[in-house]
Amino acid sequence: MIRKFFKWQINIFDILDEHWESPPVTKVISNIVVGFFVVGLLFGLLSYLNILDLGESFTAFFAIELAFNVLLIFEVLGLIFLIPKSVADSVGKQFEIISLLLLRDAFKEFGHYLGDLTWDVGFLYELLPIVSDAFGAILIFLITGLFYRAQRHIRITQSYEEQRGFVAIKKLISIYLTVSFIGLGIFDIISAYQTHEFIYSIKLFYTLLIFTDVFILLFSLRYTSKYYNLFRYSSFALATIFLRLTLSAPPYYNVFLAVIAGLMVLGVTYIYNKLLSKQAKPLEVQAEG
Repeated sequence: MIRKFFKWQINIFDILDEHWESPPVTKVISNIVVGFFVVGLLFGLLSYLNILDLGESFTAFFAIELAFNVLLIFEVLGLIFLIPKSVADSVGKQFEIISLLLLRDAFKEFGHYLGDLTWDVGFLYELLPIVSDAFGAILIFLITGLFYRAQRHIRITQSYEEQRGFVAIKKLISIYLTVSFIGLGIFDIISAYQTHEFIYSIKLFYTLLIFTDVFILLFSLRYTSKYYNLFRYSSFALATIFLRLTLSAPPYYNVFLAVIAGLMVLGVTYIYNKLLSKQAKPLEVQAEG
């Protein structure tokens, strides 16, 4: 009975995963993001013309912030679908999300400077956090690209049955993460209606990702206890903790923590690949002998 229940959930995940990256779904996502962007522009214009009193936060740049927030929702869903395929790729997706968050924050701050500007020392000092977020996003973009290029996907299971079981567990985790993410979204909407202030729960979601990474690490002990693999998985979990701290860190510190996390997983990946290549050489010599 329990197996049928879990198998039913896995089948749901397979159906969703099959259609997630299909061209029709991609077009729908694009249309939704563009739609929110246009709505944001409309509200920004109405606020600028004093037709509607929406507050100082509703400027033309609010449309960009709104579009980025909607795009981030779909990026997080894409991250959830990546977990069963590759833990490393899901970590790379986390860095993609952080880079987009930094760009969103930079656009958000630019929205405060639409009027007449006074180019004095004080104003230049105010621009520094924006510059920090922008260049931090570029650095994370570079690190993420190098991280993807350096990946060598090596199966830790010994048989097809073990691999199938490991993937099934990760699919179940992804299903529960999806439900949790949707639940957090509903909570955010209800909270925004009650308090008239929208607070994103992505910090809490990244906290869930930390426990998810640790669980996958511990569950992987069923299939391998090799030190290299354990250290690699542990570094991924630690990187998620750094990224979680990034979300609540003040300017400058957020970029610093994100870059440190990126350099850490990138360094571990390169060292891991080197160690694997050195392990393979003696085996090749033994086979030739």
